[in-house]
Amino acid sequence: MKLAFIIHNEHYTGRVMELLAHCQIDYYTRWEKAMGKGHQTEPHLGTGTFASLNGVFMIGFEDEAPLQALIEQIQAANAQIKRRADHIRLLQLPLDRIV
Repeated sequence: MKLAFIIHNEHYTGRVMELLAHCQIDYYTRWEKAMGKGHQTEPHLGTGTFASLNGVFMIGFEDEAPLQALIEQIQAANAQIKRRADHIRLLQLPLDRIV
């Protein structure tokens, strides 16, 4: 079992929702207006000339097949996003239990 966090600029929330639908993933927890700064990226703190915030999805996977499909879809989406700093990120962790 795995736990995945998808972190993205809120501008791409619709695109992330499309990726989830394409992979038939209809289960997640979502946070909007998340603030943060990635490695070698500008901060997303909702302030400044181009104020932006992040969105976060948390998904627990009992089966790794949908996770692998999602990873492939994110990689394909990122190939179309010109600025590396704007890429959709996926963090994967081990998940011991879902109750």
